[in-house]
Amino acid sequence: MSTKVSTDLIDLSSNTGGLVWAKGTTAQQPASATAGEMRVDTTTNTTLVYNGTQWKTLKEIDLSLAVDYLVVAGGGGGAAGSSASSSASGGGGAGGLRTSYGSTTGGGAGAESSLTLSTGSIYTVTVGNGGSGQTIGGTAQSSGLNSVFSSITSTGGGKAGARQGSSAADGGSGGGAAWDSPVQSAGSAVTSPVVQGYGGGLASSSGGDGGGGGGGASAVGNPGVNNTGGDGGAGLQVNIDGNNYYYAGGGGGGARFYTGSGGVIGSGGIGGGGNSGTPNGGTGVSGAPNTGGGGGASGKGGAGGGTGGDGGSGVVIIRYPNTKTITVGAGLTATTAAVGTDSVTTFTAGTGTITFS
Repeated sequence: MSTKVSTDLIDLSSNTGGLVWAKGTTAQQPASATAGEMRVDTTTNTTLVYNGTQWKTLKEIDLSLAVDYLVVAGGGGGAAGSSASSSASGGGGAGGLRTSYGSTTGGGAGAESSLTLSTGSIYTVTVGNGGSGQTIGGTAQSSGLNSVFSSITSTGGGKAGARQGSSAADGGSGGGAAWDSPVQSAGSAVTSPVVQGYGGGLASSSGGDGGGGGGGASAVGNPGVNNTGGDGGAGLQVNIDGNNYYYAGGGGGGARFYTGSGGVIGSGGIGGGGNSGTPNGGTGVSGAPNTGGGGGASGKGGAGGGTGGDGGSGVVIIRYPNTKTITVGAGLTATTAAVGTDSVTTFTAGTGTITFS
């Protein structure tokens, strides 16, 4: 015997079972029903609801989404030339680069796995600033700051080495060495949590002083040699936003200027690395904003050196299905654009939180 009950309230609080709907095969499905009626189709093992004109499948709600990312930290600052008789400063190392998009990430490894995130959850984003370039008798050069997206952290680029000053630092990519006595070591690329770039170049006084170039995301910084600054290591091309840009190039090393014969500047690595200053005391070029490029060294002149270039700020870019909507919290500067069937959000400054819906 069955009992039919009509009520505005269904109370299952004292029942450990579930609510049983009408069920039957696809062939037994009624041609029409009242809007809102539900049944279980035992042929397809799906739950159906009648919308007033036809039976529609009641789908599971999927709260997860796959997100690809490019996280580039701030580049290291370039060093200034000193008034010492032998002087050639290094270029700043590029900010660490980590990406799940494409085939390669920073440091030559295969691209990392995309992240599986959940709608409604809160995630942190931080865009690291570039390090400061050195000024003579003033500000010391500094390494870049980390960039963060969720569980992914990229390490700031190592600061450059300076003559009669601090040595080159390790970082996402290492800073270039300066010529000094004793000879400086170049900065190395960090290995934790993963390798994100390459080390900086060595300095030399062979045939004239040349500072080492900063390391880049896809190449070691070049050594200085023969009165020539080492070029910064090349950055990595990543097409996550459809623009196919290069990111995280190392800063160029500086060269000493000899009376009657000018030295050769070190060029910044492709991907935002700054060139070194002219060998007669010119100011190093700063890394390009939102590339993580290292700052270029200054050139040593007869009256002393100029100013090292600042490291370029980092960037965080994420790519996710356009069926999801992002909400960007206060403190972040961001833009969102459509790329194919995906949405791409680019964060260019700040720190804050985001959610998806």
